[in-house]
Formats: sequence, structure tokens, C-alpha cells
Amino acid sequence: MNKRYVAALWLGATAVLSAGANAQVWPTKPVRIVNPTQPGGPSDIMARSVGQKLGEALGRSFVVDNRPGANGIIGVEIVARAQPDGYTLLAGTNGQLVANSAVFSKLPFDAVRDFAPITIVMASPFLLVVHPSLPAKTAAELIALSKTRANMSYSSFGPASIAHFGMELIMLKTGMRLTHVPYKGGAPSAAALVGGEVNASLDSVQNQLQFIRANRVRALALAGNARLAVLPNVPTLQEAGIAGVEIGGWYSLLAPAGTPKPIISRIHAETLKAFKTSPELRDRFESTGSEIVLNSPDAFAARIKQEIVEFTKVARAAKITVTQ
Repeated sequence: MNKRYVAALWLGATAVLSAGANAQVWPTKPVRIVNPTQPGGPSDIMARSVGQKLGEALGRSFVVDNRPGANGIIGVEIVARAQPDGYTLLAGTNGQLVANSAVFSKLPFDAVRDFAPITIVMASPFLLVVHPSLPAKTAAELIALSKTRANMSYSSFGPASIAHFGMELIMLKTGMRLTHVPYKGGAPSAAALVGGEVNASLDSVQNQLQFIRANRVRALALAGNARLAVLPNVPTLQEAGIAGVEIGGWYSLLAPAGTPKPIISRIHAETLKAFKTSPELRDRFESTGSEIVLNSPDAFAARIKQEIVEFTKVARAAKITVTQ
């Protein structure tokens, strides 16, 4: 047998064994979870809640590192360029990975090529909400009002965010006219609506539930396929007469591409175990209208690819553009 061929086989086998050995002893130091959003939002809460359980199970700290900015691009790039050794993870959302990929012509990362998906932890449909000073009590009334009242506006987490995509799609289908006012994250966007700086928003249930219950905003419709137990009187957009708009956010864990598969599998298994053995963890998210997903790495990877195609079509139809 050719000596070079034997040497190549040996090197390949050694690399596989080394990766397996490293995965068996991992983690030997704290693990960083980069969250590309402001503290206090759904992604941050997910990362801290799951990170705490992973730390308890694996005997090492999982520390959340908030790196907001540039529509999440700054934090996502940090993970894309990190060593694929299992010590840097991403608390990623479809806004950062899918919506950005559908709009920006140049990104410092490739959402498909540069990451090893682990799992979508939870997902949540978005809500169409308005400031209570607005006379609109239904989605139809908001649409009609927007066509007669000038200078009405809506807030979003930022240009090309899921909230931006969703509202532009609603306006495309209904003829509603609202001016987009982007903010730097979900918390500032929600605060803008509560403070009356804007008239409406399409936002996550988690961000808006406390304000709805306190009558500081009014929920008109849900961009999901069924009503939520936490908001049983809020109709879906379909029920409100707006068909073909189901949009929401998902919140996930990913690692840099090239991270050993045994490490990916272990994080995935421990995350599933945490939700199975800690009912309070599941209740924490379901009580805010979220659905626990916990799909496989392969299913998650396929979903990213599929959604990028779908969102690109929406961006073109709604003429969503972002200046770089």
C-alpha cells in the first residue's frame, strides 16, 4: 500500500480520535454564549435560562455575553469567527440569521456555511399591537384609520428585523400605510410604543405581554395559526381577515462551523434533558406564549436554508431594502 496513502489515513484517524477525546472531556472551562441583542429580551432570557441548566448539568459556567448592534450582525460575526472548540456558542434568532441574509448583499458571515446548528429552543408568533390612545380596536379598523390619518407609524427592532418583515408583508396584503421607525432592539421598540412615540408595532408576545396586561398597549391580532392560551381573546390575523401572514421569532443555539459533532450532540442532549427534567423551565417560556421546539441539528439546518429562500421572496415583493 502507498506510504503516503497510509500516512493520510493515519492523520485522518488521529484527527477523529482527537476530536472525540476532546468532546469527552469538554467542557474544562467556562462556555460563552454570545447574545447579539440587548439584555432583557426573549433571546437573552432564553440564553440565560438554558445556560444556567447546561452549567448545572456539565459542571462549568455558561456565561452570556451581550453584543448588540448592527441588527445583530456584530454578535453573530464574533461567533462565526470563533474557534470551533465548543467554548463559544450563539444565541441566534431568525432575524439575525434569516432576515439579514435575505436583505443584506454583503455580510461578514454566511448563515448556512459558518455555523453548526444545535437546536431551536423556542418560537413565538408576533402580535399586532397599538398604543391605547389610538381608536382602532381591530386590525380592520387600524387598516382603515391608516388610510385616512397622515403620519401614522410603527416601530421595529431595526431595519430588516422580523418585525420589519412582518409589518411590511401585512401592509403589502392590506394596503395599510404606516411609516417604519426602526429602533436598536426589541426593548427600545416596545418602549417607543408604550411611550406613544409610534402608533403600532408587530412584536413578540414576550415583549408585549406585560404591557397588554397592564393596558399600556392594545393587542389587535396574532400572526400565528392559532390563538394563544395566554391571550385567548386576541384573534389571529387569519380570523381578522388578513390571510397568508404567519410570522414570529425563534430563539436558538448554534456553534461555529467545525465544532466537533460529539460536542454538538451533547449540548443538544443536555438541552432536551433540561426541559424534560425541569418543568419550571418549560413553564417559564410557555407562560409567555412561546412554543418549545427542540428540533434536531439537521432539522434546524434545513429550516435555516428554507426560511432564507422564503424571506428573500418576501423582501423582493415588499421591496424591503437596507442601506449598507
